[in-house]
Amino acid sequence: MLLNISSSPISHRNPHFFNNPISYFPRRSKTHLSKSHLFPKFTPLSNQSLKNRVLFGNKRYPNGERFDFRARAISGIDLGSFESVLEAIAVLTTIIVVHESGHFLAASLQGIHVSKFAIGFGPILAKFDYNNVEYSLRAFPLGGFVGFPDNDPDSEIPIDDENLLKNRPTLDRSIVVSAGIIANVIFAYAIIFVQVLSVGLPVQEAFPGVLVPEVKTFSAASRYGLLSGDVIIAVDGTELSKTGPDAVSKIVDIVKRNPKSDVLFRVERGNKDFDIRVTPDKNFDGTGKIGVQLSPNVRITKVRPRNIPETFRFVGREFMGLSSNVLDGLKQTFFNFSQTASKVAGPVAIIAVGAEVARSNIDGLYQFAALLNINLAVINLLPLPALDGGTLALILLEAVRGGKKLPVEVEQGIMSSGIMLVIFLGLFLIVKDTLSLDFIKEML
Repeated sequence: MLLNISSSPISHRNPHFFNNPISYFPRRSKTHLSKSHLFPKFTPLSNQSLKNRVLFGNKRYPNGERFDFRARAISGIDLGSFESVLEAIAVLTTIIVVHESGHFLAASLQGIHVSKFAIGFGPILAKFDYNNVEYSLRAFPLGGFVGFPDNDPDSEIPIDDENLLKNRPTLDRSIVVSAGIIANVIFAYAIIFVQVLSVGLPVQEAFPGVLVPEVKTFSAASRYGLLSGDVIIAVDGTELSKTGPDAVSKIVDIVKRNPKSDVLFRVERGNKDFDIRVTPDKNFDGTGKIGVQLSPNVRITKVRPRNIPETFRFVGREFMGLSSNVLDGLKQTFFNFSQTASKVAGPVAIIAVGAEVARSNIDGLYQFAALLNINLAVINLLPLPALDGGTLALILLEAVRGGKKLPVEVEQGIMSSGIMLVIFLGLFLIVKDTLSLDFIKEML
């Protein structure tokens, strides 16, 4: 399984931290279906107009400008409180369980032999056997797999048993392989449905300027007088409009270009406007930083459906909006890979994003979970080795060849190369994201 994630925290606060750009990338775990849990970019959560306001789910302001929450600049990755980290891990783990359960149920309901169902990867922490299936909990809860006894030398099942996955018709195998994707799509829709019924959808009204939700202690911003709750309405004489992340990016770019040089901010605090000059500190990579979070200057209300038909309209609109954003993000990743490659991040960054969402507003976890599910489904459809889509491509090739399978060594070589690539990429991203954690950067 593979995820594609590229944006900043998914809540209506969407903090932008100063320093290095980052996107969010799924994880991959080995299964006998050759799937993985890797993370390429996090697609942004955009919004849609509703009576001259902006409703989560589509992509444009009433004036037609695109609105998303892309993390253009982040001052490292902040894991925040232990509780919020656990909440983020719980969301990711639940999504993996849903995906793997899709494969498991599709196989079991067709009478196909299943030998293992694992949550996590690595050393086994606990396990039990039931109906000839080993259920296990493993050390690292950022992956999972469903195992089949097809090529298990210790299995007592005859190799010509018609209920081995490899001996089933192409349609049966296709159902098993695609069931994880379908499960994530259904789960995403269900999450949005629950959100609409329980808390409603957040509606945003945009205002000029950029909000400063938080100022870090002992940072340049705190030394020169910026406070949490301030609204930056101009920077170096340039007024900031209500264009969401574009205004945020403008501040980020100016600060990063001016380490040890004065930057003039026009600040709105209460009913007063005044100027504050801030000299950004020099970051380890030579760019400037001032130690603040930034987010679009919006006011949030909640809109609830008035009846059942409106509930389904809200859910459908939100689901289609998020799906469109995922596809847009994926397209940008492929067509602008040279620009987006440096923003790819791994499971550590995903947890950091989820933790930030949980700290900002627990309601944001609905959006976070739905977006991850859709990402996981879309990425796994790609016909790449070690993904569900890669396995489906091999099954389709077999069908085109009149039921003639590729030589076992060729198929295993294709899948093994994909799995090895995923493992190396995953390890690289884990190390990179860990080094980007705020407390690690402070130690270095």
